[in-house]
Amino acid sequence: MGLETAINDGAVNDEATFRQWLTHFLHHQLVPADGWAIRTLVRDDADALTVDAMLHAMSLPMEVRDGNAAMGRRAIEIARANFPSPDIERYAVAVLGKGGDEVEPGEFRTGVAAGSVPVVIGLFARDHGSGWRDACAAHLFTSLTSLTQNAVRGIPIGQNAGQRVLRSMHDEIETAVRRIDGMTDDHVGAVSPALEIDQMRHVWQRARMFMS
Repeated sequence: MGLETAINDGAVNDEATFRQWLTHFLHHQLVPADGWAIRTLVRDDADALTVDAMLHAMSLPMEVRDGNAAMGRRAIEIARANFPSPDIERYAVAVLGKGGDEVEPGEFRTGVAAGSVPVVIGLFARDHGSGWRDACAAHLFTSLTSLTQNAVRGIPIGQNAGQRVLRSMHDEIETAVRRIDGMTDDHVGAVSPALEIDQMRHVWQRARMFMS
């Protein structure tokens, strides 16, 4: 997600610079994309395929776009097996296909959706009566935790520093959820160009530890 490029450039090299980078990623990558998606699916009862298409179009870097789709497909499989619902099933068919060549009238055809973790989370929250704020906060913290685990090994900063950074993100996530609540359509997809450039450059690094 641009972190390894920042580490390679020396811009992220210790606990303080990683905390700064992670805060920027939260507010300028996750909030206007993932956060918006979950909110609009749960609060506004938005169409899953429309949200999926917008998220896919927002992901300009190839590695991020392909990685998000791969993680989305995996999330669909998990949700389908453990938390089945009509909405999840319809989205699964749109992304993964029906499992055969025949598609009944009115059903989605394979490949009409890319696959997205925030869409799966939004559908799950909507189907099971979870509030969008709780769903957003959980997804944001999970995403930041994954990046922190990468930083612990990649910089490296150590486990204690990683836990301090995650603790400092609690208030930032509360702020992020408030920002998501007040977002208008003009804010959707307004991600950081610097992050996008680092994500694009990642594919050309001589040696890489992470996919994207």
